[in-house]
Amino acid sequence: MTDVVVYGATSGGVCAAVAAARAGASVVLLEPGRHVGGMTSGGLGYTDVGDARVVGGMAGDLRRAVADHYGVPVGRFAGPEPHVAEAIYTRWLEEAGVDVRFGVSLAAASLGPDGAIGSVVLADGSSAGGAVFVDASYEGDLLAAAGVPHAVGREDRSLYGERYAGRQELVPGRHTVPPWISPFSDDGDLLPQLHDRPLAPVGSGDGGVMSYGYRVCLTQAVDRVPFERRDGYDEAYWELGRRIFDRWRRDGVEVRAGQLLGLELNLPNGKCDGNSIGPFSLSVLDGSAWAYPSAGPAERERIRLHHLHHAQDFLWFLSHDAAVPSAVRAELSAWGYAADEFADTGHLPHQLYVREARRMLGEYVLTEHDLLPTPRPQHDVVAMGSYHVDIREVQRTWRWVAEHPQPVGMVFTEGYLSVPVRPYPIPYRSLVPRFADCTNLLVPVCLSASHVAFSSVRMEVQYQLLGHAAGLAAVEAARTGRPVQSVDVSRLQDALRAAGQVLAL
Repeated sequence: MTDVVVYGATSGGVCAAVAAARAGASVVLLEPGRHVGGMTSGGLGYTDVGDARVVGGMAGDLRRAVADHYGVPVGRFAGPEPHVAEAIYTRWLEEAGVDVRFGVSLAAASLGPDGAIGSVVLADGSSAGGAVFVDASYEGDLLAAAGVPHAVGREDRSLYGERYAGRQELVPGRHTVPPWISPFSDDGDLLPQLHDRPLAPVGSGDGGVMSYGYRVCLTQAVDRVPFERRDGYDEAYWELGRRIFDRWRRDGVEVRAGQLLGLELNLPNGKCDGNSIGPFSLSVLDGSAWAYPSAGPAERERIRLHHLHHAQDFLWFLSHDAAVPSAVRAELSAWGYAADEFADTGHLPHQLYVREARRMLGEYVLTEHDLLPTPRPQHDVVAMGSYHVDIREVQRTWRWVAEHPQPVGMVFTEGYLSVPVRPYPIPYRSLVPRFADCTNLLVPVCLSASHVAFSSVRMEVQYQLLGHAAGLAAVEAARTGRPVQSVDVSRLQDALRAAGQVLAL
């Protein structure tokens, strides 16, 4: 039997698998796709670090490996090119002797009477047994298959007494659409790209998740791959964009393509990590992501393709539609896909940016109160978070606005929130289920946290830190035969410190 089975080759999964293997465990890493690294190698090259002082352990190792690759000081680049990130992770896995299996999606988990997972059954009919399991998927599929309680989406403010929980106010800002844009077509139908669902009251829980999207790797190099009009491109889908540009024109707002995509050379070798900026972006805000966490494989694939096509068509629309200002079209015409990135997926990333999905309800639920206004001490700290509370837009919706002589329908974007935090400890108890739910599972990605707290923890660097901790904890549990809830945390903390993990400032 394998000592440690890791499901999901995200950054958290790679770090968990490598840490466990380096500590002497036999490790199998199961990945439904064909690549390792998740978003770190899947388009999110510009890494959201937060406070660099707490980026130690394997997250610090990755920063140094990136610097060594390019021959520059640590931190010179905010992140590596996608293919470089994957190459580093692949080398780590090979050197550690991890058994990596691609194209194996989860079908079921088999639990024994002792509350432990005995094995996982994969969609191809094979299985993998282990002493300890790590769910490092973005979706939390293994924890769900094991019957571990979990939450999805925004909770009500009353649940944990969090100020920032629940549905947000409809307030102006750079991430919402300009005023006075009608949500209706000339025929009276609702426009595409809107979430056709009644708004929940402010502060109430509605199950909404942060929007998903694709981060694209762009370049101005001569060998760039030009944007193409996709078969199936729908002109009507972009009517909202035409109205937004028309509103900006009438309001005298000058718009650049760079403002919509973050077009700056923020990656090595003249590349750009295209971001989701502003009210009209690579993020899909029609509410389709709300169904993704609990959806089956066929429905998830439909949602994924919807997001992929949105990204492709968004770039074509911005660079070719006559309603887009000529300056924007001209600026974007100088850009294209990087020819040496994502060659096997049409130069678009292999990873959908799943900003949040399931969140385990474990031994300790990390909440806003653990981060704000003053970080709460945790005796079992295994990593430190430092990125601000970063709730990306949850939906683009509409409502009736009182006007004479009759109400006017108006489009709004809702959910964005950014609140600074100081470095805070993340407890080991947030990585493990309650004892009664499962005794041999660790969850470093879909960890036990409220929607608000998770919006800070959810960064790739922190997944690396937590994956490192989960990998070492898994080895300790496998070695001693103890439930993961009974691991000697002080021993785990010593091992983490010895590997450079920062547990306090």
